[in-house]
Amino acid sequence: MHGTGRRGKDSRGLTRRGFVGTLAAAGAALAMPRGVRAGALGRDGAVRPSDRIVFGGLGLGGRGTGVMRWMLKERDVQFVAICDVRRARREECKRIVDEHYYNKDCEKYADMGAFLAERTDIDALLIATGDRWHALASILAMRAGKDVYCEKPSCMTIAEGRAVVETAARYGRVYQTGTQRLSQDTFVFCFEAARNGLLGKVHTAYAHIAPWDAAEMSHAWLPEQPQPPKEEVDWNAWLGPCPWRPYNATYVNGGWRGHYDFHTSCIGEWGAHTFAQVQAGLDALDTSPVEYRYVNNPTGDGMVTTFANGAKMILSRGDKYWRGSCGMRFDGPEGWVASADGYQKPEASSPALLADYDKVVRAYAARTQRSLDHVRDFCDCVKSRRRPVANAEVMYNSMAAVHAANICMWLKRDLRFDPAKGEFIGDAEAQRFCARAMREPWIY
Repeated sequence: MHGTGRRGKDSRGLTRRGFVGTLAAAGAALAMPRGVRAGALGRDGAVRPSDRIVFGGLGLGGRGTGVMRWMLKERDVQFVAICDVRRARREECKRIVDEHYYNKDCEKYADMGAFLAERTDIDALLIATGDRWHALASILAMRAGKDVYCEKPSCMTIAEGRAVVETAARYGRVYQTGTQRLSQDTFVFCFEAARNGLLGKVHTAYAHIAPWDAAEMSHAWLPEQPQPPKEEVDWNAWLGPCPWRPYNATYVNGGWRGHYDFHTSCIGEWGAHTFAQVQAGLDALDTSPVEYRYVNNPTGDGMVTTFANGAKMILSRGDKYWRGSCGMRFDGPEGWVASADGYQKPEASSPALLADYDKVVRAYAARTQRSLDHVRDFCDCVKSRRRPVANAEVMYNSMAAVHAANICMWLKRDLRFDPAKGEFIGDAEAQRFCARAMREPWIY
């Protein structure tokens, strides 16, 4: 994405640069092949090439290609390349992109290092690998001068999350984590109702965690299988910073979930979505809970986490407080509001709370000057260089809560956490879980 500067005009009101450009444009028009769409020239409401955001993709499976399709709908997005360690994924992404643009121009890469080094034209990168790669890929991309839209869960440890924050700040990059409900109107209304006193002073909030699996994950290896050709699946690169494990196709085909080396557990799987939502409503996106109360069950269902101001976020895997997936609820002395995926409007303790629904949502959009579209918010911020709604700090604080809750379940005891320092208070054993060893050369 490139800007243009102004030059002083000569006596005829035309810049020398503009005069040369006019001659060049005239020549180009004569040489232009027939059949070029007006949109490519910036006519008919299309975006000029110089104003487009050039995108690439890294590790785009089902979720990744879904987000990529959202990005392709944006007029100022030009998707040009895909990098993935799996050939089938590379081919599928290229097919989607080429069909969208009616050409065969999307380039394929198997090696991330070569991809980042060669594609200096790329402004922003969509990262949707498995959990194990999210933070490191984001860090390497930002070091290479790319802005980053990274799917959740965006880090495997508290230390990784902090490294993402520091990298974004050091290199001046725009970073958005894919907690898209921070940009959806039904959820935004709940945040605003909770933050602005419509419920009184909110004392308790509920956040959805995955209704499957367990907080404790397997440390066992799956049986070794013959590795496929590197061109089909680069197993070494698939593992990346994780410990070496023998190849098993189950991992590659989505069965990495439930394994400690690769997954953030049932708490992370859904908490990466919902904790940020709750923190937004509690006006706590700049911090994390300071206390975590262990619950004696396999999942963390019912765990009470408490913020420094006394507000509580309770983890829930069921539909007691909402209907559907990725739900949240806020309770105050004057009522409650709740939302989840698929809601046309939130649920509330009283119809009166929803009377100003449209007004509240419009006021939020006007005050923040943000799009109620997560991808659009990122694209706008790439151009303006302002921080997106789900910036690196927001990601870190919500994921610190995810990891602290996990560690609480693994150690089977209550924990106290200092969000400012990213440390557990007086607990060296818990602190050891804040980072993991990384396998060279995949380190940050």
